[in-house]
This record gives sequence, structure tokens and C-alpha cells, in this order.
Amino acid sequence: MEQMRYYPLFLDLSRAVCLVIGAGRVGRRKIAALLECGAAGVVALDPFADAEKLQVFVEDSRFCFERRPFREEDMAGKALVFICTSSREVNRTAAAACRARNVLCNVADAPHEGAFIVPSHVDAPPLSLALSTGGASPALARALKEDLETWLGGGYVPLARFLEKLRPILLNLGLGSDRNAEIFRALCSPEFRSCFRAAYAARDHKRILRMAEAILPPGLHGSLKELLNGLD
Repeated sequence: MEQMRYYPLFLDLSRAVCLVIGAGRVGRRKIAALLECGAAGVVALDPFADAEKLQVFVEDSRFCFERRPFREEDMAGKALVFICTSSREVNRTAAAACRARNVLCNVADAPHEGAFIVPSHVDAPPLSLALSTGGASPALARALKEDLETWLGGGYVPLARFLEKLRPILLNLGLGSDRNAEIFRALCSPEFRSCFRAAYAARDHKRILRMAEAILPPGLHGSLKELLNGLD
């Protein structure tokens, strides 16, 4: 069978009602993630769920739980469906129903039967990274997430915040797109990234100032100290 290819997408769920079929351990993780991501509504179905373990979601007005099996008509009006029961047959049937109705679904125990996967992600504002092992090993995805969190915290988050603060100021100079692109490429070059991370770890702001001044127009040199404040 040809290996499926997945492409990372960022979805706005603020107007989306989602369906979770199966409210066990995996289903509860999906419910929590959907609510955290701002889904307009989350409907969970499970005839055998432990109601006490769902109490944490009950106070959220967007959450609705029904203790019953899935029916095809439950897909009406749903933007996304997450299928995560402990029954392979139930999951297969629900996935087939989603495909027949062109409803996007994620199948926990058989990713190839669904239309999308949910990669592990690292949030380190303003950076957000998604990663996936293609279903080969969720444990490896978690390990990679831990490594990335450490790696990003070693200088890339401060660099991203510096560039975020710098960007509107630089664009307002009206230097033109070609010159702006040249400056941003220089600030994101391997040499600058490496030096910035090392200098920031050592709290050597003077070194960062010298590096930035070598790249940025003179008109911005007076703003650099302020731009470097509060990057942690």
C-alpha cells in the first residue's frame, strides 16, 4: 500500500463543532486539546465512558457528552471527527461513514483510514512547531518534543522575539522588499543564529548589539538596546 503523505495545517476552530467518538483515555486527550484550541463545540459519544473522568469538561458550556454509540447522523454539522474507541470494528465503520460524507476524520488506531493526523506540537511563543513520526512511534514523537523544547529555549525563542519586535520598525523605513529580504536573511543566517544564541546564553548583549549593527541600517542602531529588552 502506498504510504500516505500528510501536510501540516493550522486550523481556526473558533467556529467549528467537533465530534469525538470514544471518551476513554485517548478520547479525553482529544477533548481537552480541542477545548484548549478554542473549538466552538465538542460533542463526545461513548456508551461505556467513566462519567467521573469527564467531569473536568462538564463546566465548559462548549462540551456535550452522550452515553450512547455513534450514529451516522451524528456527523451532520461537524467540522472534524476524532475516532478513538477501543473497538477496531467501530472505528473502521465510523471512518468509512466519514469518508462517504466527505467529513474529515482522525482515526487513533489506524491513521491511514483517516483524512488527517494530529502531530505533536511545541508551543514556545512566538514559535510553534509541529512534528510527527507518521504513526511509527508516538513515544518517539514525545521524546522529540522534549528535545525541541530544550533546543528552542536555548536562544531561538529570544531570537524570534527580537525579530518580531524589529520587523515592523524595519518595514516602516521603506527600504524596499529586496533590501528588507536581504537584511532578514542575514539576521537568520547560520552565522548570526549561532552567534546570537551563544551571546544570549552568556548575557553578552554588547556582542549582540555589535552583530546587529553590522547588518541593520544606521537609523535603527539607537533602537537596538530597547529591542533586546524583555526577550526571555
